[in-house]
Amino acid sequence: MAVVLLCFLSQMVLLLFWSFLCLFRQQMLARQGSHIQAEDRLFKHLFGGYNRWARPVPNTSDVVIVRFGLSIAQLIDVDEKNQMMTTNVWLKQEWSDYKLRWNPADFGNITSLRVPSEMIWIPDIVLYNNADGEFAVTHMTKAHLFFTGTVHWVPPAIYKSSCSIDVTFFPFDQQNCKMKFGSWTYDKAKIDLEQMEQMVDLKDYWESGEWAIVNATGTYNSKKYDCCAEIYPDVTYYFVIRRLPLFYTINLIIPCVLISCLTVLVFYLPSECGEKITLCISVLLSLTVFLLLITEIIPSTSLVIPLIGEYLLFTMIFVTLSIVITVFVLNVHHRSPSTHNMPHWVRVALLGHVPRWLLMNRPLPPMEIHDPQAPKLSPTYHWLETNMDAEERDEAEEAEKRCVCIGLPAPSMGVLHGHDCLHLEASGPKIMAPSGENEILLSPQIRKALEGVHYIADHLRSEDADSSVSWAEGGDLFLAQMLVYLYLGLLWPNFLTRRK
Repeated sequence: MAVVLLCFLSQMVLLLFWSFLCLFRQQMLARQGSHIQAEDRLFKHLFGGYNRWARPVPNTSDVVIVRFGLSIAQLIDVDEKNQMMTTNVWLKQEWSDYKLRWNPADFGNITSLRVPSEMIWIPDIVLYNNADGEFAVTHMTKAHLFFTGTVHWVPPAIYKSSCSIDVTFFPFDQQNCKMKFGSWTYDKAKIDLEQMEQMVDLKDYWESGEWAIVNATGTYNSKKYDCCAEIYPDVTYYFVIRRLPLFYTINLIIPCVLISCLTVLVFYLPSECGEKITLCISVLLSLTVFLLLITEIIPSTSLVIPLIGEYLLFTMIFVTLSIVITVFVLNVHHRSPSTHNMPHWVRVALLGHVPRWLLMNRPLPPMEIHDPQAPKLSPTYHWLETNMDAEERDEAEEAEKRCVCIGLPAPSMGVLHGHDCLHLEASGPKIMAPSGENEILLSPQIRKALEGVHYIADHLRSEDADSSVSWAEGGDLFLAQMLVYLYLGLLWPNFLTRRK
């Protein structure tokens, strides 16, 4: 019995709960239907005889006040070549339409309504300094209506506004761009603008990887144009944007500076390696490639020249001059007394004055040791002594024992004069010179040795004469370092002065 009673009570509870749900659902549907009916009645009430082409004022002399604001979502691009700034913005507009007022109590307490913007009057606010694309808003979003007659409309738009680009300090530049908004057909007597905020709304701004917005302010202006007698109002927003230079510093500035430094190393490269001209031309071609890259980025204008362009241009000029100077240095290096004679002024300038100006000390020549007691032995004598074989040395000693020294003039090839030795052997014929000087024929070994001695002596005298002229020393050492200081003194101060 208890089990039957319990089952009956549970069924009754489920039945009551299901009845409550059905009743609640019917009430919600009734309310929703009444709300839909109220909204339908409100639409018919508002737009039954509404004219979207007439200004929303009771009198024709009244002015429609449009409150205008700008919210930027993204700075898409700054085109230096075409001088355009592409932005994604939201145009915040608000005005009052007396024909769109209602009493919420009569329409189910509806206080606001979203309607298509094509159904109501909207101000024809356009971007005056548009560079490409549509001047007005193209995506017609819905407007938000309030029972007081206030209309709030925030359409998104992507604008390409013209912007005067100053690339003097590229890539460390800062640009000033503006966006000018105003009514295209209505003058100040018909539509007037008011600013919602003094600053551009950056709450929804998405940071750009190349540009940073430093400041963005708006100002209200009234201007009379030459075409018309009326005064037209506008709200102009000024954007101060700064380029983020990290990308260009890594990929452009540092390589250019490093390549420019290679020009100085050209003068330290020895002339014997034969790669001085090759290095100069390689640096010149590299700078030309970077100059072409900058030309593709910056606008084609003759008003200003970017600082980095001037730097590369002056560097290319100095590299070209370094090629000419290197040719001159190589020409000086390969000169010799057999082909050229060093002028006196060149010796005085490059070997006398220039080293003192550059604080350089020229190495002193080796000191010669003179011994009046013993005759000076030349390196040739030592060479002959060390390279003469034992047999020839023994023959020379035996011949020396059979010689008598006589005073004669300097010997000629194959003949002994002066303090040479006179053979006393019967086989050695004596020949008397016409001048009364004694001449004695020499053996073939002695004659061959004397020929070698004379050749080596002439060669050593020629080398001493070459070293005394010092063409290579003057051309490679002092001239090259003077050009290095001249290069650094002219190029880098010019770059630093222009940077300031």
